[in-house]
Amino acid sequence: MDLDYISPAEKKRKKINFIVVTIFILLTVFTFVISMNTGYIRLTPVEVFQTLFGNGTAKQELILFNIRLPRIIIGMLVGAALAVSGCILQGVTRNALADPGILGINAGAGLVVMLFVAYMPTQNFNMIMLLPVFSCLGAILTAAIIFVLSYKKETGFSPKKLLLTGIAIASGISAVTIILTLKLTPEQYQFVAVWMAGGIWGSSWKFVLALLPFLLILIPLAWRKSHALNILNLGDPLAIGLGATIKKDRFVLLAVAVLLAGSAVSVSGGIGFVGLIAPHLVRRLVGPKHQTLLPVTALVGAFLVLVADTIGRWIIQPSEIPAGIVVAVIGAPYFLYLLSRTKVSS
Repeated sequence: MDLDYISPAEKKRKKINFIVVTIFILLTVFTFVISMNTGYIRLTPVEVFQTLFGNGTAKQELILFNIRLPRIIIGMLVGAALAVSGCILQGVTRNALADPGILGINAGAGLVVMLFVAYMPTQNFNMIMLLPVFSCLGAILTAAIIFVLSYKKETGFSPKKLLLTGIAIASGISAVTIILTLKLTPEQYQFVAVWMAGGIWGSSWKFVLALLPFLLILIPLAWRKSHALNILNLGDPLAIGLGATIKKDRFVLLAVAVLLAGSAVSVSGGIGFVGLIAPHLVRRLVGPKHQTLLPVTALVGAFLVLVADTIGRWIIQPSEIPAGIVVAVIGAPYFLYLLSRTKVSS
């Protein structure tokens, strides 16, 4: 038997995956270029390319390199992080509706971010580098509460209880956040309002440097555990039969998902539904194997947030709509559609 034999079905699947990845890369590059042109002060494509190669004016360089490019890159990093986080949560909990925003993880991280920004000097570089760390601590504490309350020793995670517990915790944290805003200055309140609407607020290279190390470590780690994620999807009894260390694998994967969501929230607002939409879309296109699903989900998540932020900056100029609201316009109906088609057990 030829061990290198590849079945026609596998060849077809690889071809489809290649086409899907190529299409989304091209769409992302196209949107990236459009996004560099989009804003209150418009730069034509020619001016953008001239500026990229050092032939632009001082004003054009300031707009492109100091304002738009860092914001675009942060949006893509946030989208990738939230999408992979949602993909992991759906796999580990076997809950098709799992998403860091819906489960309340984003809200917990956001509460800590709000307190950090309100009482710490965020213009200080060292403080900015610590911001994702504090955000992740908030995400970890919130996730721990949610998973403890929804876990049963006999049956594991209850999909219905996990979803309802997350929604309840998120509502409680949002109420606490609103109460705390009463003590904020007008400038701090404006920041919180933008954050809650899902605005990408950390739009400078300092925030890119603060977020990037988390993604460079966590996303490859998630991909390395993709085989374990495939096995966990089969259910605990079968996973144990296949020799998987389910408790260790589940803990590592949940930690990765929570840290990805927490770090993303530290530089963006409460952007929901990305972790819900991207994995479902990609799963339909490339199949359920996480070796392929995770990296393509990261690409699609980056594309979704990039599109949402670009539309938000373009549609009502000179004002702008936070990316989280644009995503919610798409995500909320899709969530209701999934909810109507998903059977969740108690």
